[in-house]
Amino acid sequence: MSKTRKKRGILFRVVAYTVCLLLAILSVLPFWIMFVNATRDTFQIQQDAISLIPSTHLMSNVKILLGKTFDPIKGLKNSMIISTASTLFTIYFSALTAYALVAYNWKLRKPFFTFILAVMMIPAQVSVIGFYQFMYKIGMTNNFMALILPAIAVPAAVFFMRQFMIVSLPLELVEASRIDGASEFYTFNKIVLPIMKPAMATQAIFTFVSSWNSLFLPLVLLTDSDKYTMPIMVSLLRGDIYKTEYGAVYLGLALTVLPLFVAYFLLSKYIIEGVALGGVKG
Repeated sequence: MSKTRKKRGILFRVVAYTVCLLLAILSVLPFWIMFVNATRDTFQIQQDAISLIPSTHLMSNVKILLGKTFDPIKGLKNSMIISTASTLFTIYFSALTAYALVAYNWKLRKPFFTFILAVMMIPAQVSVIGFYQFMYKIGMTNNFMALILPAIAVPAAVFFMRQFMIVSLPLELVEASRIDGASEFYTFNKIVLPIMKPAMATQAIFTFVSSWNSLFLPLVLLTDSDKYTMPIMVSLLRGDIYKTEYGAVYLGLALTVLPLFVAYFLLSKYIIEGVALGGVKG
């Protein structure tokens, strides 16, 4: 029986590792094809749509990309300002709101949380016209703050933080801090936030990626080309000569994706810690 169980265990591990390897390849393959196409010219892409071997036309694609109005440095800078500020605002104020929902027992706590869940169901496109009119009346069009300040109130992030905090935050620590005379903000910043690191890192990745890839709202609010983000610049590559220069378009997409890889690798260890913490808690 022991030999049979051992064989079954080995077979299970082989199957599990094989499935994980296939899923990893399927996840990486689209990005690899994109980077490869960034090194190919339009003729090669049209003749052979899929290739796994890089070509020799990277520099020519760079010249085409930089030869017009595309400015990757400016686009990266604008996108980085908006995405970084939005991420910081989202994770801090969402954690603060979740803390108020978990650590305090106030009369309207449940209705307030229900309201947050209800707002999550409303598509952003429904309110964009009213939001644009409001930004226009207060003179905040062509202003990065119009894209950054709404990140203070993100219902999905509040919900995520609250669920993590219910499991991971010992309220005894909060009570002990209050007994010692610590202020509420000191307790939140010095005790609660360190415990929330895995959730904050996970939400930071989601928020950064969402803000970085956002096209619709920046396209509505930003009309000054000096304030264009990378997604806007890449979307404009389909016009004029770029409608046939697919290699340059793929290169622009590759430049847009690179910062997302950096953000993920910087924060991935905290996600692993969060998964491990959840397993121990369970």
